[in-house]
Amino acid sequence: MKIYIFADMEGISGISGSSFVLENGANYQLGQKLLTQDINACIKGCFKAGAAEVIVCDGHSAGTNILWEELDSRAELIQGSGYRERFPGIAGSAGLVLLGYHAMAGTFEGLLEHSYSSREIQNLWINGKKVGEFGLDALIAADKGIPVIMTSGDDKLCEEAVLFHSDVVCCQVKKGLGCQAARMLSAAKAHELIEKKTVEAIKKIKTVKPPKAKFPVTLRIEKTERGTVPSRDNIKLVDGRTYEAVGRTSVEDAFRKLFR
Repeated sequence: MKIYIFADMEGISGISGSSFVLENGANYQLGQKLLTQDINACIKGCFKAGAAEVIVCDGHSAGTNILWEELDSRAELIQGSGYRERFPGIAGSAGLVLLGYHAMAGTFEGLLEHSYSSREIQNLWINGKKVGEFGLDALIAADKGIPVIMTSGDDKLCEEAVLFHSDVVCCQVKKGLGCQAARMLSAAKAHELIEKKTVEAIKKIKTVKPPKAKFPVTLRIEKTERGTVPSRDNIKLVDGRTYEAVGRTSVEDAFRKLFR
């Protein structure tokens, strides 16, 4: 059994603000360590639950955040950026873990809430329904027949995830008190919980029914600033800040058109 872990950074245990997740942030090096520790707890849970193979993809920013030399040696790591697929190497996976995720842009008291880019994107919709990174990534994986089985982050992320995908196992490692503040579990308790929830998710993997989009799908982006809407083929302009693309056979097709 192969499990794929796609790791963001904002929802990682111990991270409480922007200084941990920006490369020029005062606490970024500590953030890298915290990220790697959460991933290791998840990897431990994967193998404890019977996984034969684990792939970890560094999904935050430029994809160079995980400390390779400190990662559990049983897992393989994908780092870097510019690859075509949202989840490179995911084919053949029994399940996907979205680790260290955060709530969508505009979520009240959501820690570091945003949708792909806090500087550029105000809102995202798919087929008229507002979504964040969890929802869109879950649909991209579902198109490949792979369910999101577990996600971790703050309480706002967990609330959002369950509303979108009722079968997902949520691992709440902190409570968002605002965009730059959180009430957090201790490191030991957080890592124990991540391992436990990973095992729980893998044990119920055969019963998980992921949400699926209805085709064709329309993915819409509203930018934070006017005058930033691109002009290119395969996208439709809605207004001065909003544009959309259609995916005929996959959500990822629309995603590529808008996020290239």
